[in-house]
Amino acid sequence: MTIPEPKSFLVKSFGCQMNVYDGERMTELLEAEGMIQAVDGAEADLVILNTCHIREKAAEKVYSDIGRLMKRGHSPAPMIAVAGCVAQAEGEEIVRRAPGVDIVVGPQAYHHLPALVRKAARGEAALDTAMPLLSKFGALPARRRQGPSAFLTVQEGCDKFCTYCVVPYTRGAEISRPFAAILDEAEALVDAGAKEITLLGQNVNAWRDGEGRGLDDLIRALDRLPGLARIRYTTSHPADMSEGLIRAHAEVEKLMPYLHLPVQSGSDRVLKAMNRSHDAASYLRILERVRAARPGIAISGDFIVGFPGESDAEFEETLRIVAAVNYAQAFSFKYSPRPGTPAAEMEDQIPADLMDERLQRLQALLGAQQLAFNQATVGRRTEVLLERPGRKPGQKVGKTPWLQSVHLETDAAIGDMVEVELLSAGPNSLAGAELVKEAA
Repeated sequence: MTIPEPKSFLVKSFGCQMNVYDGERMTELLEAEGMIQAVDGAEADLVILNTCHIREKAAEKVYSDIGRLMKRGHSPAPMIAVAGCVAQAEGEEIVRRAPGVDIVVGPQAYHHLPALVRKAARGEAALDTAMPLLSKFGALPARRRQGPSAFLTVQEGCDKFCTYCVVPYTRGAEISRPFAAILDEAEALVDAGAKEITLLGQNVNAWRDGEGRGLDDLIRALDRLPGLARIRYTTSHPADMSEGLIRAHAEVEKLMPYLHLPVQSGSDRVLKAMNRSHDAASYLRILERVRAARPGIAISGDFIVGFPGESDAEFEETLRIVAAVNYAQAFSFKYSPRPGTPAAEMEDQIPADLMDERLQRLQALLGAQQLAFNQATVGRRTEVLLERPGRKPGQKVGKTPWLQSVHLETDAAIGDMVEVELLSAGPNSLAGAELVKEAA
């Protein structure tokens, strides 16, 4: 049965920053086709669920959203597309489980979305989970609109094969985008209003090009881009934390004093079972070198509690490495078995109530460290990049170099860099006051 092609759309992205980037690119792609971005799913003719498959709850949320879309208000159900990693992992199973889904498209094939929409409108099967080597970037439209802070994917996929992780199966092998293409996109983002660019990759510091350049060389090239004020990158792997990249933290002023470097566990036995290539001691040595290069840098990390076989003593080792590092921010999760990964088949899966108890203890420690870091910055004077309006009249919210959110009253515009004194700190944000520049 044919239906009218949709005129409006909405992209809902879940999960990591790379999904946010992909969602932005899908939006630009559909706008280039003449479609209009809707305010919410109740208005859209096409809703794209750009999914994450890292944890079980994230995948199940997709099916809940599909059900809600099928029942929305008094209007007809929209055309529904499932994109991203759940689409890649489950493919035709999505349509079998949720017949209301019209389109299934993987993260390496979303540049085919306009053609898939036309197929679905004709009543044809519209499924594409092919994984061509980065062809999507050349097929996407030029960057046009941008806020003060932008994401830029430079590397995709993963060759590390951590035993708990689906990324090698949903995003494919590690592939680096060409040097010139990245610089062209960065320049377009700056021309469109970006003051800060965050370089993205599943293992972003594994970026390499055919001429032997690494992420540090890319950062140094971006440092020369007029109009760009700040550079960040995420997510890094300890195995790819090169000496050149560490030196860049000391030598490149635009590279912000913030490093997200996941360790996942403090137990060497658990790390080996996870197929992580580092141990606790080597991870701490990397951070020692980073802090020597950039004193005061904010360190962030990721943790998984309740990995199969994790003992009480091994969990205590995780608490000890957290205490040793003293994180400014960190993300922590209960282990979630993903179908097809080696860890899902391991014996001695940890009971849910024990994982809950461990996660609460870990998050209490990480929360205390984050609050302490924020409080230690009170009284500093620093530049804040204004990113969005605040909740109160005249209030705006921006980011410090250490990726802290700051609320302040100012007449400055979104996208401006303002000098701010940090006045008070909570666990998740700070209050600041704009410093008035004296007349010359």
